[in-house]
Amino acid sequence: MGQYLNPDNLGFASAVNSQIYVDKTGMLDYLNQVIGTEQRYVCVSRPRRFGKSIAARMAAAYYSRGCRSEALFSKYEIAKSRDFKKNLNQYPVIHLDIAELKVTMPKGEDLAVYLQKCVIEELKELYPGILSDEDRMLPFSLSKIHHGTGARFIIIIDEWDAMFREDKDDEAAQQAYIELLRGLFKGEQSKDFVKLAYITGILPIKKYKSESALNNFDEFTMTNPGRLAEYVGFTEQE
Repeated sequence: MGQYLNPDNLGFASAVNSQIYVDKTGMLDYLNQVIGTEQRYVCVSRPRRFGKSIAARMAAAYYSRGCRSEALFSKYEIAKSRDFKKNLNQYPVIHLDIAELKVTMPKGEDLAVYLQKCVIEELKELYPGILSDEDRMLPFSLSKIHHGTGARFIIIIDEWDAMFREDKDDEAAQQAYIELLRGLFKGEQSKDFVKLAYITGILPIKKYKSESALNNFDEFTMTNPGRLAEYVGFTEQE
């Protein structure tokens, strides 16, 4: 159990214990349907204060090997699903909050470099003997771990677009971040080590520079929520 790798379920527990919590765990049933398929890349884009971070913490609490969450979810909708226990706390999970990382990042540090350094340090502890001090690229490190152990990761990124909202004029940092996203989600090796990718943001997916690093994602928005309408948008009745 680490800060970024295999997180605990305390963040989601805090949400469900509040008086205003509304059950959105049914969204996990959809994620369970697409896990390990070509549709395993999911992006939820919606404004602030619409529960993006709670949903990301929910997914982390459900899938992470770093906790035991059966009791936490037992009285909610997902517990009625036939796949509830099949996927419960079964996967190595990487959970990143980009906005939070930017706040904690040492002054002058590049986000892409700092992010990879933080995660790789935890990967070395969990998978000793596979990564060396020369391994500084996260996509390559995950590929090495997959080939050495068979591990496939669930990657959850909250506020993936914080870089583009807050550092609009730093083109070099943006480009480095785009290359990292491309390596994690579009590289040929990523098809092997990504079991599921779930990201949230405020901005819609678009092209940055020559192409989008996320154009293989299914995007669910407030105005085009698709099958996730009752969780990320408005239903016809609403």
